[in-house]
Amino acid sequence: MEKRLYRYDNTFTFEDGGSIPFLEVAYHCSEGDPRGRKVIWICHALTADSNAQDWWPHIVGPGLLIDTQKYFVICCNMVGSCYGSSGPSSENPSTGKPYYFDFPRVTVRDMIRAYDLVRQDLGIEKIDILVGASIGGFQALEYSIMYPDVIGRAIYIATLPRVTPWLTGFEESQRMALEADPSFRECKSLDGGKEGLKCARSIALLSYRCEDGYNIKQKEDDPDVMFAGRAASYQRYQGAKLAARFDAYSYWYLSYSVDSENIGRGRGGVEAALGMIKCPVIVIGIDSDVIFPAYEMKEMARILNAPYFEIKSHFGHDGFLVESQQIEKIVRANIKDL
Repeated sequence: MEKRLYRYDNTFTFEDGGSIPFLEVAYHCSEGDPRGRKVIWICHALTADSNAQDWWPHIVGPGLLIDTQKYFVICCNMVGSCYGSSGPSSENPSTGKPYYFDFPRVTVRDMIRAYDLVRQDLGIEKIDILVGASIGGFQALEYSIMYPDVIGRAIYIATLPRVTPWLTGFEESQRMALEADPSFRECKSLDGGKEGLKCARSIALLSYRCEDGYNIKQKEDDPDVMFAGRAASYQRYQGAKLAARFDAYSYWYLSYSVDSENIGRGRGGVEAALGMIKCPVIVIGIDSDVIFPAYEMKEMARILNAPYFEIKSHFGHDGFLVESQQIEKIVRANIKDL
């Protein structure tokens, strides 16, 4: 897949208020022209980028389930992220410095309006298959509702139509971690808040995984260890790993985009909004997911009158990244022309 950059040279106004003089959206896509080819559009999760082949290596790529040579595959980087799309770490043309907190707050609906500008620019009339997992599922649900005549079929994985208080609690705890780092509010450089970001990632990781996986993977090898430290080391490693590739300001903004998601807002409630989805849908849950529980995904599938399938995993919500074989089996059995 090749990386491209779309630029919208007009004022882009955000749902929550505020605007920027132009909008940029980074995206990865198959080489060549999409016209005359089946289009598969992937929506990515919170801190991933638009290179789906990188973070979903057993699902996306030549000869795989989502074949980047056979189909025109595209994934856009979220507005508010730091991987090429406009966000708080982008240069504010009026100051020559990063926007930091002067960037407007971003909702999932803002992201979809930006994505659809890319779609139109590429001349894509129909998205044959729309795929979204986790926060990418929030985007896929909104895309299905906002542009129902564009979407041919959708696959929603480990997601829900509205953010839950439980998930918002995790998001706020992560923002508190960022704000506890004195350098975060100083806005002197994009390295601000790095220590807070490490802590925020540690908090997030507990929601992405589950007790079962930790007890298997982080079990102490020494039966006589005095102070258990393997899981502690893992938390610190994962925090440092994210802080090395992401910035705290983008993370803070994206956490609020998570909290913005409620497909029923202004549409008569969640059930009414789900009724606006016209395309055939597949819903895939994960048995050990603690932030998008399987029972809630079953209820969404019921309202959609859509088939529901469940992945078994020791790794909680992150099962959508890990359990590639199960996902492939479900999708191939239910979408015959893939």
